[in-house]
Amino acid sequence: MPSTPAMSNKPSALLSIDGLAIRSRDGAALVHDLSLTLSSGEWLTLVGESGSGKSLTALSCLDLLPRSLHADGDIRWQGQLLREMNATRRQRLRGGDIGMVFQEPLTALNPLHRIGRQLVEAIQLHQPVSHALAERQAVQLLREVGIRDPQRRLRAWPHELSGGQRQRVVIAMALANQPRLLIADEPTTALDAILQIQILDLIKTLQKRRGLAVLHISHDLPQVRRYADRVMVLRAGTVVESGATAEVFEHPCHDYTRTLLAPFATTPPDAASEGPPLLTVSRLDVRFPRKTTWWGRVSEWQDAVSQVGLTLRAGEALGIVGESGSGKSSLANALMRLTQASGSVRFRDLDWLSLQGEPLRQQRKHLQMVFQDPYSSLSPRLTVADIIAEGLLAHQHGMTAAERDAAVVAALNEVQIDASARHRYPHEFSGGQRQRIALARALILKPSLLVLDEPTSALDRRTQGDIIALLNQIRARSGLSYLLISHDLDVIRAVCQRVLVLHQGRIVEQAATAQLFARPQHAYTRALLSARRD
Repeated sequence: MPSTPAMSNKPSALLSIDGLAIRSRDGAALVHDLSLTLSSGEWLTLVGESGSGKSLTALSCLDLLPRSLHADGDIRWQGQLLREMNATRRQRLRGGDIGMVFQEPLTALNPLHRIGRQLVEAIQLHQPVSHALAERQAVQLLREVGIRDPQRRLRAWPHELSGGQRQRVVIAMALANQPRLLIADEPTTALDAILQIQILDLIKTLQKRRGLAVLHISHDLPQVRRYADRVMVLRAGTVVESGATAEVFEHPCHDYTRTLLAPFATTPPDAASEGPPLLTVSRLDVRFPRKTTWWGRVSEWQDAVSQVGLTLRAGEALGIVGESGSGKSSLANALMRLTQASGSVRFRDLDWLSLQGEPLRQQRKHLQMVFQDPYSSLSPRLTVADIIAEGLLAHQHGMTAAERDAAVVAALNEVQIDASARHRYPHEFSGGQRQRIALARALILKPSLLVLDEPTSALDRRTQGDIIALLNQIRARSGLSYLLISHDLDVIRAVCQRVLVLHQGRIVEQAATAQLFARPQHAYTRALLSARRD
């Protein structure tokens, strides 16, 4: 179905795009002849797989496309062409009239500045208010988006917050100056099902209260159905279907739309492994300083993980679920020796927490991690070949350059990436491809255990299914063990044999996957499952 023609002369249209075309420096078409209008109080969602042009379309509305890309077509804000605005007007547009929630909050926030400073700066850039008043507004914004103890959180650094908390801060920043349009690029990527609903309910409430227009980008189709007034489906930069949300979901016209609406096409995991214990954790505690005295002594601690115990057998996939801030990533970082922890951890029959120096370095190759955000975990200055070969340089000193290159090619083949692209850079790949590259970097050392921290959270549904199928194939072929952290219960069910539920740093339930989904025992587990079904 062709895209709806833009009606740029429509009085109520806040944003109108007519014939947008975006090309790369080498002439490749990334977005082709896209047109849309968006009015006050309207919610339009762009959906499509990674690389379909959704985020590029959003960035073009603020003239924030990378310099390597060229855009043609007309973009108007309240009837005025974007390209005819002077620098002052464009600055007022960005963060003033239009607020944007970026997909990756860790890269959207400055790691060198505290949360409070960044919020105050966003407010004072567009409002002539004192620092004290801007700080009070910042506290209220954090409270609105559900940040507990907002006054204290003003003093926090971005890395001290969970992924979900960082996303809430980014949403607060986007809403700081009461914009008329909110561009939300995957605003709930890092959140569990309960918090997704809370955040989107908040945006919906603000939309109704302020007459806010929302341009929403999402790969979560159940979420889209609940909130969007209209849907536009993109594939390879082209609009293949658009219309009222109910009509598109109930009567999709295009085969691609029907593919996106289909559930995961993956084989359920086999029965629980009977292999020997590979990882045994007991009474694990992780805590962080909450308050310090004037002379630097810690006076109050925050418990992130409390008395956690688990067993992971060789060849088994264990899922860990829980809300943002429940301790999932803190647990993963503790097992990777990236965060200090106390308790007992035995890995490959070694006292893992007591290893130091060269013995620890030698054992690290057996325990590898795939991080949540491949965009920030892959160095933008290195080629894909160099990134994947880093582990070999650290652990396989006797390899020649030719042998390393052959190992890189084999790793890329294993994750189904064309090895001829290994001399390209990470930004030249889609989100799904970058996650496969991150997986190849971990697999090249032939580890015994992979810790997967939200490996599919930033991916569209179709690409998620591809990654899940790949993970299942690799485990079946190699006997690798997975510790899979995810807020997406569908992903857990498709990969894991057992599930462990974390709530406020403690285990509240653990069971075989089928049993937990069919007969959850704890109220929090039931709430998670209910939120996802809704």
